[in-house]
Amino acid sequence: MPKITSKRQITLPIDQCAIAEINIGDEVNCFVDRQGIISIVKKSKGIASGFLKNIKADKSISDEESLEDVLSVRN
Repeated sequence: MPKITSKRQITLPIDQCAIAEINIGDEVNCFVDRQGIISIVKKSKGIASGFLKNIKADKSISDEESLEDVLSVRN
């Protein structure tokens, strides 16, 4: 079972790395949900290409208003 080191590092089991196709030197993203579950996802170049292509921007809302809205939801 992996343990956390004094530098808060984790060694991932080789079988899990093989399944996730994570290799030495690969970059990963880590996410924590509200239940404290940590997900590790391998970064893949171009994976999000075209992800937002069908989303239409609402130009009546400024960047500042959008940011304020997001920040108010967090609090």
